[in-house]
Amino acid sequence: MADKKYTDAIALLKADHREVEELFEKFKSAKGLMKKQALAEKICTELKIHSMIEEELFYPAFDGKIKAETLTEAYVEHDGAKVLINDIMTGSPDDEFYDAKVKVLSEEIEHHVKEEEANSEGMFAQCRKTDVDLVALGEQIFVRKLELTEMAESEGLPPAQMHTLMTMED
Repeated sequence: MADKKYTDAIALLKADHREVEELFEKFKSAKGLMKKQALAEKICTELKIHSMIEEELFYPAFDGKIKAETLTEAYVEHDGAKVLINDIMTGSPDDEFYDAKVKVLSEEIEHHVKEEEANSEGMFAQCRKTDVDLVALGEQIFVRKLELTEMAESEGLPPAQMHTLMTMED
């Protein structure tokens, strides 16, 4: 863990947000169906891992410590994104609505990130005001992200199957 670059859980999650934003930008300018598909699959995998980390570790750590509606809305936003992620992963870049689905996913994620990162009342701001040890939580998240990333790479699992596998492990 000596090479870890993040100071706490929130910093790690924000770094994930920036990475996905860059991938969406690359998708917008991508030429060729193969390139688009590779980028879309990378986006979907990153988002699935990120949402699993948030749902397994981050959100539960703040249940009862921040506004309940903040957490509830985040879970619902994740559910909406998962529908598009599964559609994109099972689709093809030459499908009629493929690019539109990636664009709508991008917009949904942009909205979700704004709500998490909003300065005064966003989820992360609320979380910083609690007694949760964000450094320790960051360590847990870092380890889990490595596990999920390794699993996705070694097994080549699409996000829907990865989620099913993770649920069965628990």
